[in-house]
Amino acid sequence: MKLPTQAKVWHNGQLVEWRDAQVHVATHALHYATSVFEGLRGYANGHGGAAGQGTAIVQLDAHVKRLLDSCRISELPLRWDFAQAREAVLATVRANGFKSCYIRPLVFRGCGALGVDPSNSPVDMSVIVIEHGAHFGPEAYARGIAMCVSSWRRMAPDTLPTMAKAAANYLNSMHILLEARGNGFDDGIALDHEGYLSEGSGANLFVVARGKLFTPSLGSSILEGVTRGCVLTLARELGLEVLETRIPREMLYVADEVFVTGTAAEITPVRSIDRKPIGAGARGPLTERLQQAYLAIVRGEVADRHGWLTLV
Repeated sequence: MKLPTQAKVWHNGQLVEWRDAQVHVATHALHYATSVFEGLRGYANGHGGAAGQGTAIVQLDAHVKRLLDSCRISELPLRWDFAQAREAVLATVRANGFKSCYIRPLVFRGCGALGVDPSNSPVDMSVIVIEHGAHFGPEAYARGIAMCVSSWRRMAPDTLPTMAKAAANYLNSMHILLEARGNGFDDGIALDHEGYLSEGSGANLFVVARGKLFTPSLGSSILEGVTRGCVLTLARELGLEVLETRIPREMLYVADEVFVTGTAAEITPVRSIDRKPIGAGARGPLTERLQQAYLAIVRGEVADRHGWLTLV
């Protein structure tokens, strides 16, 4: 994601210039990964908004709730409540005026005492907004991406809290992604600590097989994705049998379709795994139906029947 040279950043209650949104080198989060964050998308929406910008933020309330939940899990006592955190996101989007954008709220331990104990370090919050398009490139919507099963496992349930969108968890994601790209793939798929399918480096995983839609359960060391929830809703609307369960690795190789979901990834088909083609080696029919249904809602092409959009 390309960073802007000119933008406004919300930092501890004030909008500041991009160049002024800085922290001290002794910031606790830099040393001990004591931070959590969210990723939201704003889409250029044909319905427009009160400010005339025509930007629709997807699942704003769900993302803000997950941010606050991550703070609770990670022992980050936030000074701002739900309504204030929500308004911080809206204010930053308004200030920048990007119609299609990626939004990154960040809560972190600031500069206080140097040491593992975070008690004397303040809890700060920032919101960043950047312009953003298709995460894997527009061609991936139909062609799909190439993935591999990573040698890196997801965290065991008694190591790091995977239900929190915590920065500490993303060192694991970085290793999964760099290993995959170093071997010629677009992204990697991690197994959980018991060898069952978990998720990608930054996206949830879905498998279409035997006329059913499978996705790893919350007990498979996954982040409970907001876009994942949207897909579950759309799939059930289509009358699909949806199973949130443990999935063995080998199901990938006999699947009819595989796709990944996330705020950035949206709904992206997977054309091959470990250099083995999935289905016809491109986007499958069910993936296409779900993808088109999701994008039509978030882009304002059809009615927002689920109340997913907040117009700015």
